[in-house]
Amino acid sequence: MNDFIENTGTGPAIAAAREVLAIEARAITDLIPRVDAAFEQAIRIILQCRGRVVVSGIGKSGHVARKIASTLASTGTPAFFVHPAEASHGDLGMVTRDDVFLALSNSGESAELLTIIPVLKRQGAKLVALTGNAGSTLGREADVHLYAGAAQEACPLNLAPTASTTAALALGDAIAVALMRARGFTQDEFARSHPGGSLGRRLLTLVRDVMRSGTEAPRVTTAATLTDALLEMSRGRMGMTAVVDEAQVVRGIFTDGDLRRAIEKGQDLRGTIIRDIMSASPRTIGPDRLAAEAVEIMERGKVNQLLVVDDGKRLLGALNIHDLFRGKVV
Repeated sequence: MNDFIENTGTGPAIAAAREVLAIEARAITDLIPRVDAAFEQAIRIILQCRGRVVVSGIGKSGHVARKIASTLASTGTPAFFVHPAEASHGDLGMVTRDDVFLALSNSGESAELLTIIPVLKRQGAKLVALTGNAGSTLGREADVHLYAGAAQEACPLNLAPTASTTAALALGDAIAVALMRARGFTQDEFARSHPGGSLGRRLLTLVRDVMRSGTEAPRVTTAATLTDALLEMSRGRMGMTAVVDEAQVVRGIFTDGDLRRAIEKGQDLRGTIIRDIMSASPRTIGPDRLAAEAVEIMERGKVNQLLVVDDGKRLLGALNIHDLFRGKVV
């Protein structure tokens, strides 16, 4: 074992890892020319399905089947996994004639799957098989057979499912993405099925959800003095204050950076009117834009604050990078 693991960066362990990756990559690329009219037929069957896609497999294929079911369900195709052994002991009652049964078996001869196929056929459920052998029992019984095998396993004994499971997983992803495109699945729909994770927060959180509004958004009028602006900045604790006219239309912004530049120029802190030293073209965003867009605007403009305005440029609120951190958007 010690001879196998070296610290040279070029030892047997490195060579073995690279060989595995090359074999598995080849298994996927070998699938590309085999995606044909049968794939289109499978997609058509699933799109026409009035029920759900029931994914099943045993052993390593079962683990891949679970992942495919999860991917389908989160990308607009209602799906769930059924263990084939449990299916023959009652769980088959979850499958209806309106469903599509997606069966995974590299050999196409998994006894647990073959036991339930006659029942599925009698119920009228459509059967799509992903196997490494079109001439297998499962391949012959399927309404559509998709090749998802590999010429060689990455296992040095050519026994343990490795490249074949990688190929099946990749083909499952291809099915899910093709269905997404066919359905016109949107970013908002994806977010609704992922509300608890960071993806959901980025795709569901709006600016209005994290902005400070009302008196929490610091503001002064264009006639205010620099001293007035400094007091408002101190009260708001956002490192800035919006500058608005009497109709609350944004005319500018005054930030910590503007203050430093004013001091460097020797401005009179008491007598200077804020409209004379404010930044007249502040970056703004609407309240119904995604908070993630606010992050992008800040990063692109190298600023830490944004003013939130309506269509008439009236001030509705403000937010800074800390508000986005608290909202877990960043």
